[in-house]
Amino acid sequence: MNIQQIYTGCIAQAAYYLESDGEAAIFDPLREVQPYIDRAQQNGAKITYIFETHFHADFVSGHLDLAAKTGGKIVYGPTAKPQFEAIIAEDNQEFKVGRYTIKAIHTPGHTLESTCYLLFDENHKPHAIITGDTLFIGDVGRPDLAQTIATDLTQELLAGHLYDSLRNKIMPLPDDVIIFPSHGAGSACGKNLSKETTDTLGNQKRTNYALRADMSKAEFVDELLNGLAAPPAYFPQNVLMNIQGYESLDNVIEKSKRPISPTEFLQIAAQTGAMILDVRHETEFVVEHIKGSMFIGINGGFAPWVGALLMNVEQPILLVTPENKEEETITRLARVGFDNVLGYLDGGIATWKAAGFETDSIESISPDVFAQQAYSDDTEIVDARKPGEYASGHLEAAKNLPLDTILSNVEAFPKEKKTFIHCAGGYRSVIMVSLLKARGIHNVVNVEKGMSGIKNTGLPIIQEAVSN
Repeated sequence: MNIQQIYTGCIAQAAYYLESDGEAAIFDPLREVQPYIDRAQQNGAKITYIFETHFHADFVSGHLDLAAKTGGKIVYGPTAKPQFEAIIAEDNQEFKVGRYTIKAIHTPGHTLESTCYLLFDENHKPHAIITGDTLFIGDVGRPDLAQTIATDLTQELLAGHLYDSLRNKIMPLPDDVIIFPSHGAGSACGKNLSKETTDTLGNQKRTNYALRADMSKAEFVDELLNGLAAPPAYFPQNVLMNIQGYESLDNVIEKSKRPISPTEFLQIAAQTGAMILDVRHETEFVVEHIKGSMFIGINGGFAPWVGALLMNVEQPILLVTPENKEEETITRLARVGFDNVLGYLDGGIATWKAAGFETDSIESISPDVFAQQAYSDDTEIVDARKPGEYASGHLEAAKNLPLDTILSNVEAFPKEKKTFIHCAGGYRSVIMVSLLKARGIHNVVNVEKGMSGIKNTGLPIIQEAVSN
């Protein structure tokens, strides 16, 4: 069967391309749709269907732009109520793409409209199932996201629906059916996703905690809901964009890819309250950046951190980017719904300095220097990693303040002593330092290379039991 996974690591998301006899279908496309169109055209195929597994929360799908450019029909599962033209499939309704058959299987739980698509080959043998956020490798979709737009739904109710969907709709399928989920490790749509992005159903029955045959519904609900962190603030905004529609990405890029001189850049920032977002490498930002700007580098987990820390998709943004990375940055912001980019600094920091405007820097030290200063009486240590990372090995004196919680902990942040901030490798710690400095907290020092460097200094590392 000609089915291809198209995985985007930045947001840990998988789209799928299916083709047979000159016809193609796309499942859960990203917002930049031209690569799908190019792939079909190169193979002499026409995109006839765009299948959506649900209304996504963590990214803005490309269904509308793809339909407008190809004439393909958008398909959602039962109970979906999009505010645009789409086919609302019935449970078990079948669609043809060349010699292949796609069966829509309604699997409520992650959301009420969540639907998996069972793929049959030319001999009508079940080959694979595209599971969306219903079933991941090693995990299942969190059942609390629908509450962000429908207050009458409880996470307990949805978790119960998910239990039934898994056991009545998916687990009875043949063990050799291939699981194609929408996300892998790093996604906030589940608790503990595997780094693997495909597997067989049979192996998942043996290894995935949520598919244990002896698990009762009550046990499933309790285990699924235990340890769920709050969803990022931008999730409900993305859901609404996917339901209601959005501006074409072509238009977003055209209006946003605007070079701005340093003087105008400063004026616009003052007039609009725009966030100055610097997406260069962290080592460049540490040395020199616009005072008050925020760092989130495009070389790391860019889009999810933008969503988690900027929170409001309508936030006006001014960009400082590496040369020739302007359009890529705008596109990657648009993936998570941040369309309000006002432009970018023409010529970057070099033109800013040439215009005589002020820059700032971050105090940043090597792991070895940190080891010499870490346990002075007048210092604090903050570990910016996730709780699970912290529990797997941390410094005795380190306080765990995960980066995605810092906005709610700014007031409680230690301000009297010099505070060393580290993460796993040095990316998240620079984000945190930039955010704190922008809010007037300057007693912070970045530890380069993070825990990966600290482990080589000989400082004692404490391990704790990791809970789900």
